[in-house]
Amino acid sequence: MNKRLLSIVIALFLAGTALAETAYVSLESDNAVALMSVPDGKLITTMKVGKRPRGIQVSHDEKSLFVAVSDEHTIKQYDLATHKLVAKLPSGHDPETFALSPDDKTLYISNEDDGKVTVVDIAKQKAIKAIAVGVEPEGICVSPDGEWVVSTSETTNMAHWIQAKTLEIADNTLVDPRPRACTFTQDGSQLWVSSEIAGTVSVLDVKTRQLIGTIKFAIPGVTVDKLQPVGIRVDATRQWAYVALGPSNRIAVINAQTFKVEDYWLVGQRMWNLAFSKDGAYLYGANGISNDLSIVNLKTRKVERSVPVGREPWGVAIGP
Repeated sequence: MNKRLLSIVIALFLAGTALAETAYVSLESDNAVALMSVPDGKLITTMKVGKRPRGIQVSHDEKSLFVAVSDEHTIKQYDLATHKLVAKLPSGHDPETFALSPDDKTLYISNEDDGKVTVVDIAKQKAIKAIAVGVEPEGICVSPDGEWVVSTSETTNMAHWIQAKTLEIADNTLVDPRPRACTFTQDGSQLWVSSEIAGTVSVLDVKTRQLIGTIKFAIPGVTVDKLQPVGIRVDATRQWAYVALGPSNRIAVINAQTFKVEDYWLVGQRMWNLAFSKDGAYLYGANGISNDLSIVNLKTRKVERSVPVGREPWGVAIGP
């Protein structure tokens, strides 16, 4: 092989290596996190993390993995390079979901049974405040600029706006029944909230904290009770949004400019939570009953495949 051809082969190999990512999938019934190479969908290994892991997130600096270990009442922090346990962070009772501040210094944790959001200083491994919110807080998210923390309460049916600087509630916005997940758009202008019982997604303007749109779903042959929106992802350009529709076994494809549903993609059973690849070319979704991970190519706009991952996958996070 001549030198020029060899250099091309090496360049292609390195390019392929750079594109490789790992999906970290929390497995409720296996008490573990599966590590899967994506987008090729090959299981690398499974690591035990504790009883009933659910919420999962990779830090923004890609050095740590955080996992909500619900039945052990803690958030566990792992070194992403070695997969070794770094800390057991105080989380309040039965943590399910949490959000990480943009500077990776603070965790905001939903405590559903207590009606509170626990705020944790990660470096000090200390809870610094418990904020009383509505009944059964579930979804939680942080704005890209770190100014706002939003908690959604399933029974109060509200989005609670917490100022990160003061850790006080500044406003409350009524949304449709049983809000589950929330996410800010990357430009920080909108908040999207999924409402499981109502079968809708509410879009709120961040400046006014008021409703600017409601998205409804309808699939021929699927009963209304199965249209249960949960996980939401909006792309970096705010052109497309994707919503996991739970037991309908679909992902809804939404024009994020018009709020119109453009398509539904058939996936595995009980699609729950979603994550983008770092380059935005792929979307990954955890199917809680069929025990697999769906891999969606967003360039071809097709579900490429669903691959076995473990028992009751709940959340998915993407890292190196």
